[in-house]
Amino acid sequence: MELPKFILGDNTDYPDAIYIIHTEFPRFIINLEDDEVEWFEEFDSHDEKELETDMESYIQQATDFYDREVERYDN
Repeated sequence: MELPKFILGDNTDYPDAIYIIHTEFPRFIINLEDDEVEWFEEFDSHDEKELETDMESYIQQATDFYDREVERYDN
């Protein structure tokens, strides 16, 4: 089974949080409420430098995914 690249997550203990799970490398969960990221990977110094430049793109992709999902629910 192939997982989708992004999954929308929910937790009633955090009613204001909007969790997006990124299932491909680098795997992470982002809370779109405050853009806090929790990584599932361990990174070396080269990866960390690359992440610094790519982080904005990951946040934008997660936000675009969320917006698309909400629009589909509304329809």
